[in-house]
Amino acid sequence: MATLTHPTRAYPSATGGPRAVPRVRPRLPWLRHLGPNWYATVMGPAIVATAGAGLPVDVPGLRAGCVAVWALSVVALAVLLTARAGHWLCHRDRARAQLRDPAMAPFYGCLAMAPLAVGAATLAVGRDVLGERAAVVMDAALFGVGTALGLVFAVAIPYLLVVRHRPGPGEVSPGWLLAVVPPMVSAAVGASLVPYLPVGQGRETLLFGCYALFGLSLLATLTLLPLLFGRLLLHGPLPLALTPALFLVLGPLGQSVTAVGRLAEAAPGAVGAPYARALGAFAVVYGVPVLGFALLWLALAAALVVRAARHGMRFTMAWWAFTFPVGTCVTGTEALAGRTGLVALEWLAVGLYVLLVTAWAVAGWHTLRGLIGGALLAAPPAPRSATASTA
Repeated sequence: MATLTHPTRAYPSATGGPRAVPRVRPRLPWLRHLGPNWYATVMGPAIVATAGAGLPVDVPGLRAGCVAVWALSVVALAVLLTARAGHWLCHRDRARAQLRDPAMAPFYGCLAMAPLAVGAATLAVGRDVLGERAAVVMDAALFGVGTALGLVFAVAIPYLLVVRHRPGPGEVSPGWLLAVVPPMVSAAVGASLVPYLPVGQGRETLLFGCYALFGLSLLATLTLLPLLFGRLLLHGPLPLALTPALFLVLGPLGQSVTAVGRLAEAAPGAVGAPYARALGAFAVVYGVPVLGFALLWLALAAALVVRAARHGMRFTMAWWAFTFPVGTCVTGTEALAGRTGLVALEWLAVGLYVLLVTAWAVAGWHTLRGLIGGALLAAPPAPRSATASTA
């Protein structure tokens, strides 16, 4: 008697032959290896739009280009949110494995920063399409979602690193910063919303709340940077594929300068004159030295990337680290240029923006090619030995 089969199970034949177990094909297999690091593809175009809107020079067609890039970031955010929801529904085992992976788990911070970045771009240039009122509402909604997620991840990811992952000194990664940077992004984005609140307690609460978010992220970053620098000095360069992640250090540096600059602009309408003047001075006293260190790190990271390229570094999603972190340095320099009036800072902002647009174009082109060819959503290759990866 022939074996009778069911879509999910098999029945043995009357002769007692071996049971045939049908292979169940997973749903949406192309989503299986879609990680939270893909939210960087949203953050990249969003910061290109925001930074372009704040440039201290008038470039024909720049505003229209920024609006187009903002629209791209909105579509990308909607697509990725849908795709990641499908990932959790159809490949929950893989999603949980990513949370247990100390290299991948910090990228959940990108889930918080993506809506924040899109919200900032919406208020900066999206208002040309939506109108000011709709842009403010959209920015406020994305700000609320991104801030809530950022605070959760700022606690949850370090908790997992401490309790479950337990990485060794040689496993320290720049990606860890992604878990604590979202509150800094919230501080910069929230500052732009302060003037739209009623005068009084509302404005003052949001202003000082953003300063609290700034302090939370800054102090957490200062605890991680010595670990990362020590890892480089004691254990040598990162593996070739991870070398672009060194640019992630620029994120909290540039974003903190952006945050204090924007908060200083919002302070006069929210607090008294003595505090407003003090916060304006703090934006310069803090911003200039931190920008100087950011430029030092940019040079060091660029040198290590050039070294990695000479040793055969190929494109990975880590190349998106060249976009948003550099963009925060652009917005931070713009804020300092506006407060100090220094022409040198204006030209520095323009130069960094050219670097940002170039990096975004390169990362975007390689990502598009990888998607069309299927390589970026394929299963990751088996890990190479430490000697081969750091040669």
